[in-house]
Amino acid sequence: MAYSSVLRRSPASLPQAPAAARTAAPPRPQPSHGTAAQSPLPAGAGSVALRGVGKVYASPAGEVAALEGIDLDIPAGSIFGIIGRSGAGKSSLLRTINRLENPTSGQVLVDGVDIGTLDEDALVGLRRRIGMIFQHFNLLSAKTVFDNIALPLRVAGVRPAEVTQRVHELLALVGLEDKHRAYPGRLSGGQKQRVGIARALATHPEILLCDEATSALDPETTHSILQLLRGINRRLGITVILITHEMSVIREIADQVLVLEQGRIAELGPVWQVFGAPRHDATRALLAPLRQGLPDDLRARLHAQPPEGAHERILQLGYSGEGGLEPDLARIAQALPPGVRLLHGGVDRIQGHAQGHLLLAVGSGGPLPDFAALTHGPGAIAHSIEVIGHAAAEAAVPPDLPDHATV
Repeated sequence: MAYSSVLRRSPASLPQAPAAARTAAPPRPQPSHGTAAQSPLPAGAGSVALRGVGKVYASPAGEVAALEGIDLDIPAGSIFGIIGRSGAGKSSLLRTINRLENPTSGQVLVDGVDIGTLDEDALVGLRRRIGMIFQHFNLLSAKTVFDNIALPLRVAGVRPAEVTQRVHELLALVGLEDKHRAYPGRLSGGQKQRVGIARALATHPEILLCDEATSALDPETTHSILQLLRGINRRLGITVILITHEMSVIREIADQVLVLEQGRIAELGPVWQVFGAPRHDATRALLAPLRQGLPDDLRARLHAQPPEGAHERILQLGYSGEGGLEPDLARIAQALPPGVRLLHGGVDRIQGHAQGHLLLAVGSGGPLPDFAALTHGPGAIAHSIEVIGHAAAEAAVPPDLPDHATV
């Protein structure tokens, strides 16, 4: 697939920050005015680093700190998720990367260049290297799909023939080849966001910023948009940085996640680690909708102390994803007293790591083994084991009832 690289710029073409404020960046090809086959970006193109970034807003009540002491590195070609509750500072952080917001303190570096040192002309070049999509699409209602996608190319002075070629390439990429003459009012929410993505990619960016890009979409459409973004990332090597309040979005697409709370970093790391062993209350609160709660019927049967008569101990086995440990029902049954029953639970795979929990009922006839030995070393059957309560043993189904009957 051919395209013009006329809009590509290299760090060498931008004003450079002082040496102390600059990190090494791999060389990128100089722009040319011919055509070249579309391919992933050069290694290192699209890296982002924040160093001590803070943002303060003035308000009638005084200064409000939206961001404080943000330090992070986003590798080129990765998918990086930023999550937090409303007012956590997500949008402020995202918009410092293309200088829609100027930090009050600290540095933002793109491919090693401190973007705070750029003049207006260089800033225009930077923003052509950073695409952005929005929650409510921001399409021009009086323009066709073709014209919406073509807009940034025309503003940049690209030749009409190249504009037409590039727009049709992008329509094919986002699966809207037959919608080029349609107006936004005739499109579904998912189709509008696909147009927004195509427009953001028009100038061959290294970085794609996604501001709550799926919040206005239904779950099925959200999944399709996330798969499109993942495909663009894998195929073109574009760094994708997204903000959201939905942990399910982070789980599905991101490589790393930053949890923001009141403008500060609460947690930062690979998605599977943050999901598997959350350390901050804000992270646990955001993860709560994804966690399987105790079923109401089982909760109603639980007692803090063993009830009279036949009863069972209810154990919860947790899996964080560390060390490749996964539930092995045969080993679990061997390690626990006889009569183990699986009551409830679920295990997800996040970045190849098994995470979740199992609820087991264990009869009262015999002591429980040492949990420390079952959560560490070669004999481990789970990362954590705890007794969450006791329940009266369930009555057996009477033998004179049909097999499918219940009591």
